[in-house]
Amino acid sequence: MARCHLHKFGGSSLADADCYRRVAHILLTHGHSDDLVVVSAAGKSTNFLYKLLSLKASGLLWQEELHDLIHYQQDLIEQLLSSGSARSLRERLSTDKAQLMSLLSLTKLSEYQSHQVVSFGERWSARLLAALLRESSVAAIDVDARTLLIADEGAVPQIQESVSRQRVQALLDAHPNERIVITGFICAKETGETLLLGRNGSDYSATLIARLADIERVTIWTDVEGVFNADPNKINDATLLKSLSLDEADRLAHLGSPVLHNRTLQPLFDTEVSLAVRSSYAPHTDFTLIAPKSSSASAPVVTNLSSVALFSMQIKGDLSALLNELRQAELAPLAHWSLNMNKLELAFIHENEKQAMALLERLQGVYQIENVSVRTDFGLVALVSADVQLYRRGFARLLSRDAKALFNDTLSLVTLVPHSQVNLLTQKVHRRCAGPRKRICVVLFGTGNIGSAWIDLFHQSRERLNTELEASVELIGLVSSKRALIQDEKIALNQWQNTFEQKAIAWDFEALLAELDAVECDELVALDISASMALTNKYSALFARGIHIVSANKLAGSGPLSFYHELKSQLGNRRLFWRYNASCGAGLPVQHALNDLHHSGDRIQAVGGIFSGTLCWLFEHFDGVTPFSQLVLEAKSLGLTEPDPRDDLSGRDMQRKLLILAREIGLSLELDDITLHSLVPEALATLPLAQFLERISELDTLLQQQFEAAQEQNQVLRYVAALDNVDGSLKAEVRLQWVDASHAYANLTPGDNVFVIKSAFYQDNPLIIRGPGAGREVTAAAVQSDLAHICHDLLKE
Repeated sequence: MARCHLHKFGGSSLADADCYRRVAHILLTHGHSDDLVVVSAAGKSTNFLYKLLSLKASGLLWQEELHDLIHYQQDLIEQLLSSGSARSLRERLSTDKAQLMSLLSLTKLSEYQSHQVVSFGERWSARLLAALLRESSVAAIDVDARTLLIADEGAVPQIQESVSRQRVQALLDAHPNERIVITGFICAKETGETLLLGRNGSDYSATLIARLADIERVTIWTDVEGVFNADPNKINDATLLKSLSLDEADRLAHLGSPVLHNRTLQPLFDTEVSLAVRSSYAPHTDFTLIAPKSSSASAPVVTNLSSVALFSMQIKGDLSALLNELRQAELAPLAHWSLNMNKLELAFIHENEKQAMALLERLQGVYQIENVSVRTDFGLVALVSADVQLYRRGFARLLSRDAKALFNDTLSLVTLVPHSQVNLLTQKVHRRCAGPRKRICVVLFGTGNIGSAWIDLFHQSRERLNTELEASVELIGLVSSKRALIQDEKIALNQWQNTFEQKAIAWDFEALLAELDAVECDELVALDISASMALTNKYSALFARGIHIVSANKLAGSGPLSFYHELKSQLGNRRLFWRYNASCGAGLPVQHALNDLHHSGDRIQAVGGIFSGTLCWLFEHFDGVTPFSQLVLEAKSLGLTEPDPRDDLSGRDMQRKLLILAREIGLSLELDDITLHSLVPEALATLPLAQFLERISELDTLLQQQFEAAQEQNQVLRYVAALDNVDGSLKAEVRLQWVDASHAYANLTPGDNVFVIKSAFYQDNPLIIRGPGAGREVTAAAVQSDLAHICHDLLKE
């Protein structure tokens, strides 16, 4: 069977004897008998070895530093191994010390000899860990990677994959059911000279060997739990990413992520190998898994570099070809900007600055490059995500005038800012784009026709709304007149009826408030799609709990003036929102228009119209031939009237709507300030419904007379609400009127509403808003519009 797992341990995971014991425990509890292990040099051993070379090159004494390094290694051996095993490793360490002294005593070391000096750190780690595993009765051997990884020399050694694969596979075949501990960071030429794999070379060794050995999983054990969505040392609420696509991890690494180097990831492409990043100090905690296949589910990650090298130049050649040359030389820029006048800017990490300059100088003639200069006064802030376009607008809003325009590729957004702005911008981008998404929860009061229509509409539009808001809007509550369902998790919109039937229970208002208090959310919005006065009377209690309200229920907006003012006062005292456009005109933007005119400095002089779809239908069909009462019964049978048609014929609904509009333009009116002329005779107004329907023909005489009188004047009958406020003379009434056949109130589509607004700006030619003013779909759309407006207002910075 193929081996499944390779574990890699860095220097920080092998810093002292306790760390070695922890690593051995991890291998025994998280691994298998045939796992591969790749190790770095213990602690700061590599730094010690480089320091020896530096002292040697400077002509300074290096013997004391070598003594300290050997003593450190001896202490590890003594603390970890029994006397028999320790003796063997001490002898080999003594031989190594002699070899190091011999190399450092040479007049001048060749580059290969310097590499050989540096290679001792990994060799000691592999030797000691394998011995420690054997002391635990585990079959284990240590292997020098120079016997496995054969490379061609270059700026970075290029592994001969075919030869190296054969050697790795031969090693595996020769040692079944043994843990093989391999040195990281080093490889060799075919002639045997030592080569170093460069920065993060041990991690690269691990993924490379995993590729050659056909391993399924590499785990890099380090001193951090994994990859976070920002640097946890700089962002307090940075969170661990449980998964990340290989493409995202690669782009993040190119942009300077401290956890992974981009070269580490290259062997994983075109394989099925997954990479886990875990903490050897907390092996029981969550970790990050980097998957070989791209995924759009990963959370966005924000990263930064405190300083970059920004190259500016003129280029007349092929930009795409130049960028490709840079990529092939493993010098791909972090980002680039094409400016006017053939000007190009390229951003590089500082360690690539000299190599990039040398390459650009070499390519000057080929690409007609001129006037190359370098600035180092910028730092970088970037966001990485497979869904990067979702965050572009939010990121762009945060840029100062000193920032470079956003560079955008398929996985990242990148900008450069002055050094002093890097940390602040990083925090802002994280908070807006990568931090916890604001959760706005919605509870629906009224699960009938309009409520059902709203849920359907919300289901269709929720994903788009969440994308626009960069937040999460969720339905968590359903309340009918008798039963309620409140839960902390969102309700599945495609099966809400079944959920409600199964889980809803009888409710009272105080218990309901307690349940809403327990919901974990940033904001809570109540949608009142009922006609309940009892619920209206609880608006103040909802506001007191910080709950925003969308009303299709017109009772609050047209309630007693003192009650209305109390509600408005509560809104003013706190950052609360109450929108009720659906209470008048359904989806027609009447209140929007009045507010826009007010904000533009206009003065509203008159508002009037037909605010009842039922009454519009009746009078559009009333032709003097069919009795009016018969039309009412027909409308009732079609479901166009309320169950008791007098609720429409009384005009009370239009009276309330006119009051809502009057208050919207700043008039402090009570309902009784609007004169109401009902179509229902007093004798019929208080009868039981059945008796009213028996005597409904008593409506006909007066209405027939009115129809004929209007017809003689070439006019038509319409039931109209009108408010005039000219020169401080206020008149408001709802009544039957005669209007010219050319008037805006005539020739409507049956069921329409029409609103006519006169103002200082709209006098001779009034503003007319016309369309369906009732119906489940348009009312649901108005509720959704109000909800969206509240959400946008809540998320304004």
